[in-house]
Amino acid sequence: MSDLATTPADLDSALDRYRVELTGYCYRMLGSSFDAEDAVQDTYIRAWRSFEKFEGRSSLRSWLYRIATNVCLDLLNAGNKRARPMDLTAPQHQASAVLNERPEVTWLEPVPDGRVLPQTADPAEMALAKESVRLAFVAALQHLPAKQRAVLILREVLAWKADEVAQLLDTTVASVNSALQRARATLAGSRIRESEAADPLDEEQAKLLEQYLSAFEAYDITRLTTLLHEDAVLSMPPFDLWLQGHADIAAWHLNQGIGCKGSRLIPTTANGMPAFGQYRPAASGSGHVPWALQVLEISEGKIVGLNAFLDTARWFPLFGLPEQLDEAYEAQ
Repeated sequence: MSDLATTPADLDSALDRYRVELTGYCYRMLGSSFDAEDAVQDTYIRAWRSFEKFEGRSSLRSWLYRIATNVCLDLLNAGNKRARPMDLTAPQHQASAVLNERPEVTWLEPVPDGRVLPQTADPAEMALAKESVRLAFVAALQHLPAKQRAVLILREVLAWKADEVAQLLDTTVASVNSALQRARATLAGSRIRESEAADPLDEEQAKLLEQYLSAFEAYDITRLTTLLHEDAVLSMPPFDLWLQGHADIAAWHLNQGIGCKGSRLIPTTANGMPAFGQYRPAASGSGHVPWALQVLEISEGKIVGLNAFLDTARWFPLFGLPEQLDEAYEAQ
């Protein structure tokens, strides 16, 4: 099918065809799954309103990316910048830890893979796509000025040519190349921690996740900590608290986090990484209720990051996780 839309029906088809990749682009730009969805919707509204002016001088895909970029730049110019707890505070120790909650707009958000990763038969393309939505990478992008962010994503992630990016941003190739060089230097200085994709899992990863699920549901914290890298990090947005290392993570689970004992985990994926919906025992004593979306970062056979996103009213519906686990569900 041609990428040149000549009728509203063509535009309808194209908007549907490019929705996932545009959402992925906006997510990388904005660091929020919900803001990305809104940005794509705004992009489509603007496309419909200006469709009569689109004369096919560029591909429809390029035109939609141009609109989406302008939408994202407008949002970023308004001061939106997402972060992880590790970007905002120093690590605390369990014994003196303080739970300080910050507004929702503070936080880098998780996203379901299906919302942002277009299906492709090319393993190398899929690996790059997953790498580019990892929490650590998207968090690092948030440190870039808005236009540098757009240039890096378009050039490095989406493999656009420099002249194509220059045309999209109404600038010169030299300016694009300069912005890309500065963006690369900033990312190199951020020391993005490596982590591995969740799907497909290799044998070692699958075994590690099975061991984690078993240890967590048994609440065997000694066994669980053997699965962690020695300087693994635990974070819990919307609180800016984060802990690092076996001792503090174990102590947290056995003290402030003891309510997680008896939890059940439902596997899923987020940001190209393994994840679990965590359900704690209900106060009524019957069944389990949502507590956290756990997103795990894995590297070299160990868990290096435990990201527990606690706003389950937002995350569980987005990820298609059950509202609760009743006794019948758990008996399956």
